[in-house]
Amino acid sequence: MTVAIGVVMTEHLVAGRLKDHKLVDKPVRFPADSCELDALIAVPGSELVEMLAAQITDLANNGEPVHAIGVAVPGIVRHGIVEDSPNLVQLKGMHMAEDLGALLEKRGIKAPVHIANDADAIAAGVAATRGQLDRLTRVWTIGNGIGYGRWPYVEGVWEGGHITVTLDPKERFCGCGGQGHLEGIMGYRAMRLRFLDKEPEEVFAAAKQGDRECREFVTLWHRALAAATASFIHLAGPGRFYYTGHNVGFLDLGTLRECLEPMVRLSPLQSYSLEVLEPNDETALLGAGVSALRALTW
Repeated sequence: MTVAIGVVMTEHLVAGRLKDHKLVDKPVRFPADSCELDALIAVPGSELVEMLAAQITDLANNGEPVHAIGVAVPGIVRHGIVEDSPNLVQLKGMHMAEDLGALLEKRGIKAPVHIANDADAIAAGVAATRGQLDRLTRVWTIGNGIGYGRWPYVEGVWEGGHITVTLDPKERFCGCGGQGHLEGIMGYRAMRLRFLDKEPEEVFAAAKQGDRECREFVTLWHRALAAATASFIHLAGPGRFYYTGHNVGFLDLGTLRECLEPMVRLSPLQSYSLEVLEPNDETALLGAGVSALRALTW
């Protein structure tokens, strides 16, 4: 029997205990209110690591040995270091695996710590729940930022949310400061900057009611996601793409297909499929734990 602890840090912190790739007991969450989306933005990085250690300690102290601890965070993550994280900027440069491992060791927990990108963790969780850990799984996460997750893991940056989807120099809303990025169109923060008089939910609602400006933006939103998806089809081939995240409700799958079809015309690449997944913490937790266990054999 393998035991792992999975932790996910996005707009909130959530941690759960896994046995043989299945979540057991109820996950612990901060903040408790699921509608509170900005609770972590102002928390210093060192305090976030302390919070992670506290959650993990609560789950680990039941007498059973823990084989691995997996933590999923947004941004560029390599070799246990968060090299950049535009949506949680206080994490940039943190040696999170080392720092968290040291804190846990002081609390008597010596399991290896593996840090993964949050979207990669969701991709791993999707593959695990479907019994497809041997197949290519790709996931777009739609939230404050836009994440691109891939399983099985391969070395690389894979910051799909920052792929360039337009050459318009006026498109400067991405949190990283880059021009023409997918996240600069689709990201929640970017949409709030673009429509200073409307919340993103109001923009999509107004589009359904016929507002011309909002309808044009909603079309742009879907075309941007189609362009990014088409780029990865042309790079890695067709297959199944999953769409999830806090704001996946903005997505209309029929509109996305209509936008994507004229972008992928090579016949060997047209066997792709698109699926929306309702967001849930369990999938990401499972993926974080699975990634940590697999990392033991790398």
